[in-house]
Amino acid sequence: MLARGVAPTDLMEVLAIVGLLMLVMAAHNAWAQTQDLGDGFKDHGPVADVAESRGMVCTEDGDGNSVVLVWLFDHRYAYALAVIDAQTGEIEEIPRPIENDCPFSSLLASNGRYYTYFGGHFIEFDPRRREFTFVREGPSRAAMSMTEDDSGTVWAAIYPNSDVVSYSPRTGQYRHYGPVYDHPSRQYPRSMAADDHGWVYIGIGLAAGQIIILNPESGQASPVVPAEKVVGKGGVQVYRDLNGRVYGYTPWPDTGRQWYEFYGGQVRKLDEEPDINPKPIVTGSQGLRHRQLPNGERVVKLDLVEGRLIVENPETEETRQLHFNIAGEGGASMGLAAVPGGTLAGGTYIPHRFFSYNPHTDEWTRRACYRQWNTIAGTDDRVYVGTYTEGVLLEWDPAEEWVPTERDNPHSNPRYLAQTRAHPDVGRPYVILAHPDGRHIIMGGSPGYGYTGGGLVFYDREADTAAIVTHEDLILWHSTSALVALPDGRLVGGTTRQPALGGVRKAEVAELYILDMETKQIEWHEPLLEAADRYTDMIVGPDGSVFGVLDRTRLFVFDPVERTILHETDLEETFGPTVFQQGPRVFVQVPDGRIFVLFVSGIAQLDPQTYELTMLAEAPDNLGNGGAYLDGRLYFSGGAHGAHLYSWPIPPAE
Repeated sequence: MLARGVAPTDLMEVLAIVGLLMLVMAAHNAWAQTQDLGDGFKDHGPVADVAESRGMVCTEDGDGNSVVLVWLFDHRYAYALAVIDAQTGEIEEIPRPIENDCPFSSLLASNGRYYTYFGGHFIEFDPRRREFTFVREGPSRAAMSMTEDDSGTVWAAIYPNSDVVSYSPRTGQYRHYGPVYDHPSRQYPRSMAADDHGWVYIGIGLAAGQIIILNPESGQASPVVPAEKVVGKGGVQVYRDLNGRVYGYTPWPDTGRQWYEFYGGQVRKLDEEPDINPKPIVTGSQGLRHRQLPNGERVVKLDLVEGRLIVENPETEETRQLHFNIAGEGGASMGLAAVPGGTLAGGTYIPHRFFSYNPHTDEWTRRACYRQWNTIAGTDDRVYVGTYTEGVLLEWDPAEEWVPTERDNPHSNPRYLAQTRAHPDVGRPYVILAHPDGRHIIMGGSPGYGYTGGGLVFYDREADTAAIVTHEDLILWHSTSALVALPDGRLVGGTTRQPALGGVRKAEVAELYILDMETKQIEWHEPLLEAADRYTDMIVGPDGSVFGVLDRTRLFVFDPVERTILHETDLEETFGPTVFQQGPRVFVQVPDGRIFVLFVSGIAQLDPQTYELTMLAEAPDNLGNGGAYLDGRLYFSGGAHGAHLYSWPIPPAE
């Protein structure tokens, strides 16, 4: 029956608009359907609900249909390879053939099969049979680059030790050449190519910029750059040219970049950048997007969030839009905080998503966000976010309309604070502190890839300015992983001795330090606790003592006046490890002063007088990350990999 006064065509338009609005609302706001897990625990639902591509290529199946292959990634890592029919949108998700991990490189070979190496396994997928046809265990962990030589042999160079493997689809021969370069850092062999003689060349970074020449017959590997000329800053790349040769460059002292020509295992230094005509090889990093379909059409857009595939016919310029459903479960929480307005908010790792949960209405808001929200802290009216990999602060006003973050748009909300961009001094934020003075936001963490030693960012909210202090002016080769403010305003920091990925560890033991906020200089630092690797989290107790967790299993109490350790307890046997992420929020203090500690196994209460811990509630499954208090409940991530929002009621004070 038609609505009065509405023509059939008008009604269809109205229904279409209503349907569109409902889809938009469903994409951004959803009801959690909270579930009771028992013993007071509640599961409020997934913090995100989408998947992301970890490599996409176009090929054809056994029936000659053009298909798109996509590695699907969420908190389960690369959990399946999707095969999407480019004509109908029909999708098939084929579970990964190994236990865990995800691709960092993949390759569509000339035989039409799709290759990758991750989780310590070489993997071949045949789209014609729609199945994994070769899986072979090898060195840990994942290929950072792949190539195909002129014989059709597929090669992979593997993080973290630059192992090299090859596989010939024609003969079925698989070969492991072992590590081809010896260096104390975790190596990123992000580039490889083979000349028309079959010799293979591997470009390695980050702490050491090097190219390796590999003899495919003997397995002999030779470095190109002399040890005294190796530079850790700058890119490394090799390219196969249509002339059969390989060209590449490494960083070089003083001049910045040195180019080479490679052929038949020989190398020639070049005086200038050559004119390269690259041989087409469909390979790349986890961001690989190969769009050319076998039938001549082209993929214009693949949107896994909305489930859309847009295909274009380049001859007619006509497009068609196909829809599909993916059962993505979203990335796991990087951390969360109670924010102004009475909600919980945070972000996820791959895919990068913002989430907000309103416990009063049991309603979610989920949307795309700028980069990965590694750390988050709130003030009375703002929320500050430390993002990876730029090491920049975002400022979000929850009371105002969300405007997607753009670097050059000062009206974005969250706003990009360009003056705080600290890369490479901070690339992976570990901690963000809203100072009790109400004026300063301090962020710390490890440096950019390949570096050792992280700095601190001091953002002045009133002046809208920032100061970046490097590890050379703090504690050489250390990065700050935990930070608290003392009642007098000074900071107590805990460091990690671990470098950024691809860097070289140069500090022996993590340290505690005290920093003066006025001068931004270290007053004191010392490795008080033996065998310390990383200070996980800290909190200031009622008497001014600092409680902390070291390496997730060692509770300690630090006296900042006497600068001594008052107490230390090994938690491994009794409680197990604390929750963990890059900004973990292990300690949660409630308004009446009680301090709760989040463990993977459950929730404990800390007695600040006796230093005793009491387990109050065992988790229904593993807890993922902390941790915030709001309206009588503790909120934290839980479930598989911490992909859901959990809560637990605070018991009455005794």
